[in-house]
Amino acid sequence: MPTSIDWPLKSPRRRRRRFLLLLAALAVIVLSGRTAVSYFVDLLWFRSLGYGEVFTKTLALQWSIFAVFVAATFLILYGSFAALKRAHLPDLPSSHTIFFGGQPVKLPVEPVMRLLAIGGSIAIALVTGAGMMGEWPTLALFWYAPRAVGGVPGAVIDPIFGRPLSFFFFTLPAWQLISGWLLTLAIIVCVLAIFFILITGGAGAFAKRRSYLILPFRGLSVAFAFLLLILAIRVYLGRFGLLFEDHTVFGGVTYTDAHVTLTGMLLVCVALLAGAIAAAANAVTVARGRWLIAAILPAALCFAGVRVAGWWMSSFIVKPNELVREQPYIAHNILMTRQAYGLDKFSQREFPAETTVGAADPADNQATLQNIRLWDWQALQDTLRQIQEIRTYYDFPDIDIDRYVIDGNLRQVMLATRELNVEKLPESSRNWINEKLIYTHGYGITMNPVNGFTSEGLPTLFLSNMPVQSTVAGLSVSRPEIYFGELTNTDVYVKTRQQEFNYPQGQSNNLTSYQGDGGIVLGGFFRRILLALDRGDLGKLPFSDDVNPQSRLLMRRNVRERVSTLAPFLTFDLDPYIVVGDDGRLSWVMDAFTTSDQYPYSSHYRLGDDSINYMRNSVKVVIDAYNGSTTFYVFDNQDPILAAYRRIFPSLFQDASAMPPWLRKHVRYPELLLKLQGEVYGLYHMTNPEVFYNREDLWTVATEVGMSEGGGQTTQAMQPNFVLMKLPDESGMEFVEILPFTPANRNNLIGWIAGRSDGAHYGTSVVYNFPKNKLVDGPLQIEARIDQNAQLSGQLTLWNQQGSHVRRGTLLVIPTGRALLYAEPIYLQAERSPMPELRLVVLALQDRLAYGSTFEAALGALFGGGGSSLTAAEPQRAAAVAPPANTTQPATDLNGTIAEAAKAFADYQRLTAEGKLGEAGQKLEDLKRAIDKLNAHPR
Repeated sequence: MPTSIDWPLKSPRRRRRRFLLLLAALAVIVLSGRTAVSYFVDLLWFRSLGYGEVFTKTLALQWSIFAVFVAATFLILYGSFAALKRAHLPDLPSSHTIFFGGQPVKLPVEPVMRLLAIGGSIAIALVTGAGMMGEWPTLALFWYAPRAVGGVPGAVIDPIFGRPLSFFFFTLPAWQLISGWLLTLAIIVCVLAIFFILITGGAGAFAKRRSYLILPFRGLSVAFAFLLLILAIRVYLGRFGLLFEDHTVFGGVTYTDAHVTLTGMLLVCVALLAGAIAAAANAVTVARGRWLIAAILPAALCFAGVRVAGWWMSSFIVKPNELVREQPYIAHNILMTRQAYGLDKFSQREFPAETTVGAADPADNQATLQNIRLWDWQALQDTLRQIQEIRTYYDFPDIDIDRYVIDGNLRQVMLATRELNVEKLPESSRNWINEKLIYTHGYGITMNPVNGFTSEGLPTLFLSNMPVQSTVAGLSVSRPEIYFGELTNTDVYVKTRQQEFNYPQGQSNNLTSYQGDGGIVLGGFFRRILLALDRGDLGKLPFSDDVNPQSRLLMRRNVRERVSTLAPFLTFDLDPYIVVGDDGRLSWVMDAFTTSDQYPYSSHYRLGDDSINYMRNSVKVVIDAYNGSTTFYVFDNQDPILAAYRRIFPSLFQDASAMPPWLRKHVRYPELLLKLQGEVYGLYHMTNPEVFYNREDLWTVATEVGMSEGGGQTTQAMQPNFVLMKLPDESGMEFVEILPFTPANRNNLIGWIAGRSDGAHYGTSVVYNFPKNKLVDGPLQIEARIDQNAQLSGQLTLWNQQGSHVRRGTLLVIPTGRALLYAEPIYLQAERSPMPELRLVVLALQDRLAYGSTFEAALGALFGGGGSSLTAAEPQRAAAVAPPANTTQPATDLNGTIAEAAKAFADYQRLTAEGKLGEAGQKLEDLKRAIDKLNAHPR
């Protein structure tokens, strides 16, 4: 009986080949079948939008990159294995014995190693290819960008290396990506070389046994030379990375970097190259292991020397004279950061921030005053959910602010879309037919002026109800159905034999059928099977009698998902807004941005989960709410990143001039951009390096009182507010986005930014600076003045004790004339009803505060009817706050005091019910005085 089993050295080639082919075919079918179906459906979807070329170009780029890196990785790894095996072949053992089930089994070393090498190389190559496939934008930009941005006049040049911006945006990221790939392969090859040394007995060389041959070190020497060469490339590229580092005071290259680190890294790079040459020479001469250690030693010594020299320079030369040494580098950081975020295009103006009533100039700013937003968007959303949702399965996900011509006048309005939320359908109605065929879309919108209220404190609606009703001539909605929106997260099938639910109508429902050309045509049974397989609808769609070949699949209906699938390389503002077209159709508008973290000498800031140091609002995306057509309009032709993407996808983008004029009137300065610019501007408005270093004039976005999730009050940074107003020293009305600032750790205002949206001024910003020798109240200080007012605080306290609670809206800071006007709406909300109603409007100037039950009443009280045609409609309902007059204590007996208190309380209740809040406040003061007299009366 044999003592061991010999592994067959050879097997029939034909049988092995058939087995491998069958195995490969099964793997392709199992692993690639679902992917192929997904690609097919995506191609149909892109073609339905007219962007089939975008999909095929993206797919071609991705798979070309995958194929190139898979092939290159496999050839490098398996080629290295073959070369090392050939070099070590005389020393390789012929077989190796292992025990399997207690029986010794002899395995031939060379065939097993070859099989493992092929399998390992293929696995690593596939993983590498998939990883590089995901980095296709970096490599595509590198390939296309030189032709897209080369030779642009006025190109930005970094002040340290003298490289153009295109190098940092496109060339450097690709080099870093490829060098990282090569470094990984070099490490794997070195590990493979060490493995060969160990299995051929070369371990004895490490133990200094002279009987072992030194030839095994030749393979390791070549692999080590390759590793040192790649390390030299990485160190060289790492020099450019110093431009992107953030430090405590500023970002970019420092004095120590410029005078020590950059030169030192070049020395390390040269030392690594010399080490690579020495390692290669060790391979062609008498290869010895000690020379490999000697090859890396000069680079290690250089690196240590650079670190020590940098520490000495920083500690003893820079820090004692930091401002003097770092001043030119701080200037570089200020200049480049302002360019990266577009702050260099901000214009500066002085704003006097005067305090008198006359400085507000109400007569010349009536259009601004008439468009002050008194509806807080959250309060309006809660109110609309009560009076306009009609059915529980409708929802208003957001409130948008825009401007429209109403009765010949430009008015600021608020819009809300009534979308269908299938999650709110009754449980008994949650079935496939209802969710996929019948309840397919939302219906209609509401529109109201920002300061329009009914006598009950509800919004005055221009557009409302179902079917949509308009109270304004020339304003109508011809296509109120919303198939694509913010809550449309499910797939639906339209043009089926089932009628779609449109809107409730009395005891019945109004039904409709989709008339658009959006979506994917279902076609025949085979295509339907593929669509159902991809969308997870295999159990219903192929067998439904309601679906016919002309039916259409509407997928990716959420506008955020829609645009991010079409252009994943762009960053999108997550707050789309709705626009009513001149033809009555509804369209969504989204802002898209190009971003980067590779702008030289620019400081990094957080944008969501990313850290960036460059941002441009280059694109506006328009999505039709009915048919889902999506158009990308380019609004910044100077952006080099977008120029490169236009080179890659020429059919995806259109010039801004192609946007319809009616739609162009509704573009606005992006809120996300202004928020980030405001954060950056708080520090980088200081252009003097000395002032910047000392943080002498640091600004922060003003804070305001807001509502927490539990209903309480909290302080938070102000959000940008859209205002229809006349800017100081300008003649016409503009739709601007304003953001006020305070000095760091202070509450008084110091300035404000206005982002302009209209006409030739679109995309520009103006900074208005307040006098630094004047104290201008900030939002928190105005809130404190409201709380300290006896009449207002008493009224608000009383409301909070009568089965309701007070809800304070956003405090707006609006420049009018040469002064600042502060406006805050105050709502009353019953505890059992989520619908707030406006009850007070508080207006304030720097040294004057007034309130009333209506805006007109508060305005009349604030300005006293002088200089304004907007007088109080009901003067008795308004009150201007002034210091209380001195009163004397009347002599009265106890019964008279009680009667006085009872009368004051009765009068207060009556006046409050009549809405005469000014007089009611006086009666509340009389009641307090009577109570004080009762408390002081001797017992």
